[in-house]
Amino acid sequence: MTKSKSESLPRFGSLDELVKFFDTHDLDEYWAEMPEAHFEVDIKRKTHLFVIDTELANKLTEIAKSRKISSEALINVWLKEKIQEQV
Repeated sequence: MTKSKSESLPRFGSLDELVKFFDTHDLDEYWAEMPEAHFEVDIKRKTHLFVIDTELANKLTEIAKSRKISSEALINVWLKEKIQEQV
């Protein structure tokens, strides 16, 4: 089923408007009008996920917030310190 390509992509005042539009419209009808996206991907960086106790995670988050750093940064600092103690 071929639809008319005569309609052009409307202008949107916000990202929410764009999202709502494509909730009810087929992106394929406007694909040729989409801007080309440029971005870089760093495939060398790896993320490792570890399961930790909920209470421990809550306390860690609380400490990180009090120091105004991310939980991830705090974990990395503490783990580096602990590893240095073992070397």
